[in-house]
Amino acid sequence: MGIQFDAAARTFTLSTRSTTYQMGLDHLDRLLHLYYGPAIGQGDLAAMYPPADRGFSPNHNADRERRGISPDVLPQEYTGCNTGDFRLSCLVVREENGAAGAEWRYASHSIQKGKYALTGLPAAHDEENDEAESLCIRMEDSVTGLALELLYGVFERQDIITRAARLVNGGSQTLRLEKAASMCLDLPFGRWDMIHFHGRHAMERRMERTPLMNAIQTVSSTRGASSHHHNPFVILCDRKANEEHGLCYGVMPVYSGSHRTDVEVDQNGLTRIVSGIHDERFSWQLAPGEAFTAPEVILACTENGLTALSQQYHRFIRHNVCRGEFRFARRPVLINNWEATYFDFDSDAIVRIAEKAAALGVEMLVLDDGWFGKRNDDNSGLGDWFVNEQKLPGGLSPLIERVNALGMKFGIWVEPEMVSEDSDLYRAHPDWALTLPGRAPVMSRNQMVLDMGRPDVVDYLTERLTDLLANNPIAYVKWDMNRNMTDVYSRVLPADRQGEAAHRYMLGVYKLLETLTTRFPHVLFEGCAGGGGRFDAGMLAYFTQIWCSDDTDAIERLVIQHGTSFGYPVSSMGAHVSACPNHQTGRTTPLWTRAVAAMAGTFGYELDLNKLSDEEAAQVKEQIAFFDKHYQLIQNGLYYRLTDPTEEERYAAWQFVDEEQGETLVNLVLTHPEANARPLHVWLRGLAPDALYRVESLDIHGCHAAPQAGLDLAMEGVGKVYSGSTLMRAGYTLPQLAGDYPSVQMYVKRV
Repeated sequence: MGIQFDAAARTFTLSTRSTTYQMGLDHLDRLLHLYYGPAIGQGDLAAMYPPADRGFSPNHNADRERRGISPDVLPQEYTGCNTGDFRLSCLVVREENGAAGAEWRYASHSIQKGKYALTGLPAAHDEENDEAESLCIRMEDSVTGLALELLYGVFERQDIITRAARLVNGGSQTLRLEKAASMCLDLPFGRWDMIHFHGRHAMERRMERTPLMNAIQTVSSTRGASSHHHNPFVILCDRKANEEHGLCYGVMPVYSGSHRTDVEVDQNGLTRIVSGIHDERFSWQLAPGEAFTAPEVILACTENGLTALSQQYHRFIRHNVCRGEFRFARRPVLINNWEATYFDFDSDAIVRIAEKAAALGVEMLVLDDGWFGKRNDDNSGLGDWFVNEQKLPGGLSPLIERVNALGMKFGIWVEPEMVSEDSDLYRAHPDWALTLPGRAPVMSRNQMVLDMGRPDVVDYLTERLTDLLANNPIAYVKWDMNRNMTDVYSRVLPADRQGEAAHRYMLGVYKLLETLTTRFPHVLFEGCAGGGGRFDAGMLAYFTQIWCSDDTDAIERLVIQHGTSFGYPVSSMGAHVSACPNHQTGRTTPLWTRAVAAMAGTFGYELDLNKLSDEEAAQVKEQIAFFDKHYQLIQNGLYYRLTDPTEEERYAAWQFVDEEQGETLVNLVLTHPEANARPLHVWLRGLAPDALYRVESLDIHGCHAAPQAGLDLAMEGVGKVYSGSTLMRAGYTLPQLAGDYPSVQMYVKRV
């Protein structure tokens, strides 16, 4: 297991608990990709690729009389540049004379215990149990002196392999990188579907599944963020794969900026995946002795379907991507004032919300936008991180003291990467914003993007946020980013290095986050970018949770959270019970159903609890008690999608199961009531087939029109015992529901 090099066969074999990844060196010291898939043990797989003479597929000069071993046909581990492989490329490198070319040859390799690290970039870690091994394969191009270090992290028990690439200029001339992908993965055989997660603001990560064509299909963002529109996570699965069966591959970049993943089916039937930083408007000047590191990618493979793939990523992100005490510590149920007050508040208004929340069991008050500068709407004030004492007399301290006196913690909202044109910061430092010379900047919310690639900008934000957190007992920070990057031009970079500005921006953001999360380890940071516009593994290395979407409509959230669950754990999804009629859709949904949807995330509230009726206030207390009782099961249990809400028109259902298969919580929301409806029947998953389970409780919420006899009959099932195989194979019939969006929660425990 782990990493093995067979010197005789000249093969590298990476083994996890149930997968094998193999590469081999050919007669010209080129590194070929031989296999990635379910575990097959040892053996040289080079024989799987006999010579195939394809017309118009050229040969390396040394092989010019040996047709059939063209670089255009063979599976590559990381492509060269302009040397005969016409498929998707990993690299474009240009010499000072304008020539573009690189041809890799093996130089050396090293194997070490533990996980490699990446300078300036987030990456998976192995700080907990020392299970990882790392492989570095060094390749060289003899003409330019450019070296390629291919990095592999093997997490045996987690069934995960990470990849990254580092390019080092070992020559005497300055080179220009015009493309530098993180990885290439060639799958020589098989017919695949691609699953990707598209969307828009307030409707992120909608799952879409399409067969691969004999073409190039691309998932990308040029927005300077991973984006609401095309999440960087991509799945390839065989055509018959479903939740429980079938071969699946996951490709998840650990990067939060402009990204690109291309998938190509070539003339030979081989499928190639190339993933990394988007190369549009990208370039990087590499002087002699300098290195460029491409972001990490997390690879996963299973032959047990989409649920198993999701659970691999969920476990790995919680244990090996997220860091700090909040990976596993219980997080507080919070109340956010945004949808209750927007910008119109003062200290007394906030305290009134906190008083009601504390009485109902809420544990934290989060003060959202509007507490700083001249910030009475979203047209001014960003960058001026000083308390607006007209709203909050005496600053934050008196308010925090009043909130803490109620037994509640205090959190706050910031948007550090942005600056308003109407702000003291912009008036003092207009050159700190990304703007194009001679052009009026493109505006969004009357704000611009700060040049986070500038050390002085990062230093300013470090100073202001350190002052905020060091001098106030703040337990939580919501970090927002409410527009994408345009006018990308840095005033501190010369003309020939402007292609570096967007990536340097991300390096600056990561540096700031690394500093603050290290300096304030007891502060819970939540990411946000207009909701889920930067929901990615790179952000999760600093933010244990991310606001899933600005759409707080519970029924819409069922679809958003369903798509998000394919790659990201429930514990990472910020989700709140919001006001009704909903502020985004106008929909009215029962309070308990809103809570059931929010319990598929980190759980909290975003409304004025003082406006609830006594009955609704009592429900909030019950919801918090229910969530607290089942916290570990919901946040750290195995997650199962029982339906696809984009296909099942009537209801959405999902399930949590603890890893010991001792308890489970089934959740269902009726999204489309019908007359003379068919039974609501669910097949549970993840239980021990031979074990016995008792239905401990069946809570029906918001159902006002169903036949009482049916509800009474359903309640007779509470207390009954079933085998795990019965609940999974025969299933369980839930009561008929009617009305506007009722819901069910069924708790089942092993006897």
